[in-house]
This record gives sequence, C-alpha cells and structure tokens, in this order.
Amino acid sequence: MEAAALATSANKPCTSVPAIASGLRCFRMNFGKFSFRTPGKQVQSFSSVRAQQSDPSETPSSTTGDSLSSSVEVRQWESGYSYDDIAARQGISIRRRPSTGPPQHYVGPFEFRLENEGNTPRNILEKIVWHKDGEVKKMKEKKPLVLLKNYIDYAPPTRDFVAALRAASERTEMPALIAEVKKASPSKGVLREDFDPVRIAKAYEAGGAACLSVLTDEKFFQGSFENLEAIRKAGVQCPLLCKEFIIDAWQLFYARVKGADAVLLIAAVLPDLDIKYMTQICKILGLAALVEVHNEQEMDRVLGISGIELIGINNRNLETFEVDISITKRLLEGERGETIRQRDIIVVGESGLFTPQDIAVVQEAGVKAVLVGESLVKQDDPTKAIAGLFGKNISPDVFH
Repeated sequence: MEAAALATSANKPCTSVPAIASGLRCFRMNFGKFSFRTPGKQVQSFSSVRAQQSDPSETPSSTTGDSLSSSVEVRQWESGYSYDDIAARQGISIRRRPSTGPPQHYVGPFEFRLENEGNTPRNILEKIVWHKDGEVKKMKEKKPLVLLKNYIDYAPPTRDFVAALRAASERTEMPALIAEVKKASPSKGVLREDFDPVRIAKAYEAGGAACLSVLTDEKFFQGSFENLEAIRKAGVQCPLLCKEFIIDAWQLFYARVKGADAVLLIAAVLPDLDIKYMTQICKILGLAALVEVHNEQEMDRVLGISGIELIGINNRNLETFEVDISITKRLLEGERGETIRQRDIIVVGESGLFTPQDIAVVQEAGVKAVLVGESLVKQDDPTKAIAGLFGKNISPDVFH
C-alpha cells in the first residue's frame, strides 16, 4: 500500500518497506522539509501536513482528514498485506503492476515469453496503469522530485479551478463546462486528425468553457504534457485540468510544473489512503483534485474522505469502456446526494454527453459541471459545438 508507508515509516529507510507500488512511500522521509507558496496563502510545508494528520484532536469531519496513523489501511500495511490485497478489500480490481514476471523460454536462438494470468492485463484500464508504472519510473529518473521542487518555486501561481466552475454555473444557470482537449482514445481511435491543441483550447474558451481538460497520456490518448504547457503559455485564461492516470505522488509535482491547475485522481485505481495523501499534497501545491468514481462503492469510499471538493461521475466503465448516462442519476440519489449537497461538493458529469437533453438529464440529477471531449473536439468549429451541446450560446460575451 503506497500511502500507508508514509504514515508509519518517516524514520525508517525505504529499503525496509515491502516491495509494493511505492509512489508515496519515501515521500515523508526525504521531502518533509519542503515548503511551497500557494496563491493567497502563507507558505505551507509537508511537515505541517504531517502534524495535522497526526494530531490526536483531529476528527473525521475536519478539513485536514482523519488521523492516518491509526487508520485501518495503515494497520493493514503494518500487518503485511500486499498492495493488491488492500486494494481488493476496497473493491479495487485494477492491479498496479503485474503480479508475476513473464517466464523466458528458448527454442534454439529464439527467446519468447509465455503469458499467464499474473502478467496479462485483464482490461484496458489495467493495461494503461501497468504501462504508466514503467513510464513514470523512467520520468522520475530524468527529473527527480528535488529538481521539480526547484521548478515549482519559479512557476506561475495556479488559477482557482473550483471557483471558475462555480462562477460559470451561476452565470449560465447550467452546468459549468470543462471542455477536453483530446486527440484520441483507446476505444474510438483518432478523434481529430488536424489536431492543434492551442487552437482548440482557445476555441473552447471563446465558446464559454469554464475550465479545460488536457489529455497528457501519450501511448493510449496521443496526448502530451507539451500540449498542456503550450496551452498555458499561449495565454488561455481557463484553469487547466491535467487529465492523466496518476499512480504516483511525483506526477502531481510534474503536472504543477507543466502548468496544471487541477489533476484527476481515479478511485478505481487509487486506494483510500493514497487519495487522502494526494489530496493533501494537491492543497499544498495549489492544485484542485477531481476525484473520479463510477459506481456506488467508489462513491461511498470518496464520501468517506474529508476535504473533497470535486467528484467526477464517469458514465463510462473504465474497464469495459461501455457508457451508461443513468449512472450519474443513480449515484446522486438518496443519502449520497444529500451528503453531497450538505458538503457543497461540486459533481462533474463525465462521458456520454452529446445533446442538450443529455445535459438536462445530469443537471436534474444534481450535476454542477460537465466534462466533455469527444462531442466537441470532433466538430469543425468547437466554439459552435459548445452552443449546440447546451442548446444555447454560453460564451461570457452573452452574459455581459
């Protein structure tokens, strides 16, 4: 369990931690003294988060979260459960990396490997996560966290992603739009051949998008961090969400350096304690965290974590890529919907939104924002496509 090691191993060498996915395990020991400036706030440090997390006066309703030193996840980690064991107990079926290495076989001069259940991805999301694990390891070698910290000291301040969504929703009396700059997807292939991320981003902004989502995964979505950086440097004012498969705390720092104002955390991939720690790190870095769920169990897990401001409901099953817009309505019914309203959490509807009727359905369910990519980016004129999606012009000029 990655984040669990943080709560118990501040004074242990990293070699004493079990061989598990280690995105966060050395973080407290090596980087606890780092401090960062966040917009409109005093300098914050990671040591202050540790102090808050271990404060015995903390209650589950506090903004800094439960006491992690006594959490169930930490006790499980200390008792020797594997990462996948802990994840499975929380309903997470996605394995962080292959559980067994592919055996080598030789026939004369030729070498080949046999696939087995332990080294073969069970679905597209697991395939993406396994590839991301190796990709991040290589990126960390080139740009260690110490180097990223130095870059962050000189990075421009983040824009308020949450405030932008609230303002747009109030202005239009409709869900705020997070328009996605997206070239391709594993299920649909290339969505737009003449893909110019900066031009598309500016068209979205002109059409009334409150925020933008930028795909940064290269292998499966043909995105890049260079696209994110280029959009930020082009003068686009909309806050930017880094749409990435985050499995390691290092990725939060890298997204911040590249110009992100918010990041995506996927509950189907991250255990609860990872989400708790990553949202704390996001607050220190000035990043908003959009925590994505797609079923009741994931929603209940996320609602059990204090301090969550944004929850995305993905109508697409990330394991099968099947889309069902009724998922949003189902997850916002009853006590869950009431809890979200009481906590003033912004719910973002994701996937399967193509018409004004689709927007109306999720708005009636309680959604305050929508994240839309495919139905916009495929159109010749993304600005007009936004008006078509909402059934009216929602650009800022109309409301002045």
